[in-house]
Amino acid sequence: MSELDTFTTRAVAGSGGDWSARYSHAVMDTFGSPQRVLVRGEGAYVWDADGTRYLDLLAGIAVNALGHAHPTLTAAISAQLGTLGHVSNFFATPTQIALAERLLALAEAPEGSRVFFTNSGTEANEAAFKMARRHSTGTAGPGTRTRVLALEGGFHGRSMGALALTSKAAYREPFEPLPGGVEFVPFADTAALAHAFSSEATQARGEVAALVVEPVQGEAGVRSLPPGYLAAARELTERHGALLVLDEVQTGIGRTGSWFAYQQPELGGGIVPDVVTLAKGLGGGFPVGAVVAYGPHAATLLGRGQHGTTFGGNPVAAAAALATIGVIERDGLLAHVRAVGEALRTGIAGCANPLVAGARGRGLLLAVQLTRPVAAEVARLALDAGFIVNAVAPDAIRLAPPLILTTDQVRDVVAFFASLPDVPTPGEA
Repeated sequence: MSELDTFTTRAVAGSGGDWSARYSHAVMDTFGSPQRVLVRGEGAYVWDADGTRYLDLLAGIAVNALGHAHPTLTAAISAQLGTLGHVSNFFATPTQIALAERLLALAEAPEGSRVFFTNSGTEANEAAFKMARRHSTGTAGPGTRTRVLALEGGFHGRSMGALALTSKAAYREPFEPLPGGVEFVPFADTAALAHAFSSEATQARGEVAALVVEPVQGEAGVRSLPPGYLAAARELTERHGALLVLDEVQTGIGRTGSWFAYQQPELGGGIVPDVVTLAKGLGGGFPVGAVVAYGPHAATLLGRGQHGTTFGGNPVAAAAALATIGVIERDGLLAHVRAVGEALRTGIAGCANPLVAGARGRGLLLAVQLTRPVAAEVARLALDAGFIVNAVAPDAIRLAPPLILTTDQVRDVVAFFASLPDVPTPGEA
């Protein structure tokens, strides 16, 4: 047995109960008790410390785009780490440059566009927020654009700047005062958005620096913006000299069946944003995020010394992202996601089960709408049955499986929801 095998065997030895007890004494209680202790994965499946197998329909919350232990991804990471693992950003690496070029090409970004690399979606949104602060063009002159608009129900991260853009009071209130100037407008309401840009609002509160939106709100229950909304947002931001920032941390890199969700005609209608933030599926499980700045103005909002990162764009993360993009392209996973996602959505929507009201979403970012607020119990039943899902709302279950999900696995998922028992509503006798 090699030294690595010996270490790995020693590291994962013990039952789930043993590890859960150790977790409670060693790890901060920010996530609550772990539902299971997972020790390995292969494809769309994972196994816990007690040897039970689960179909992973959450993929680390839309992260493991290629599933677990994908040979191309693991080989790319291993090869890069064995060659050059990390350098400071005083230096460049070929993988970093190649990844930036690939993202600009996938984004169909105009000449003068640039990429800034981060380690996570939260960090990408922090950078975008700083870009909004730096943005000062328009009729009111430099330094007067104090307002940033975001949507009710949006989630953009937990650090102070990203949290300021996140509307959920339970996340925000314990850490106030947060960075100021952020206003929330109702989800999918173009009239309310237009009013936020109106002369009346501008005279009262100042001009808008940026509008930050998710094409599909994942944490709010997988809610897609309606057709025409992003086009209206683009027209308003252009007319008033504001940035349009799209948070595609959860929806980007194939999750909805296109490289970026806004590229789908029903969502974006051919718009070109100013900034797009990415993470989650970009590295296929390896931490990496990115800010894509479209055009020379957005690309120069953060100048030398105005932002930075130690690990962002490191060669191993860049190699992981290049491998992930390459596999998605090589294996035709965009078309696969559209086909399998539609089969999963329609299959669940067609369940003859009184607890299932329908399904919504795009590609392989879906929500199962329940007829009662019993999502937590349904998620528990799913785990007991060998399926990892997420109770994203009291009456909704989120599904964000690996992009390699098969039609046979779809049938298993549909069968589970079709066979759900009559789960009592919390508080019922």
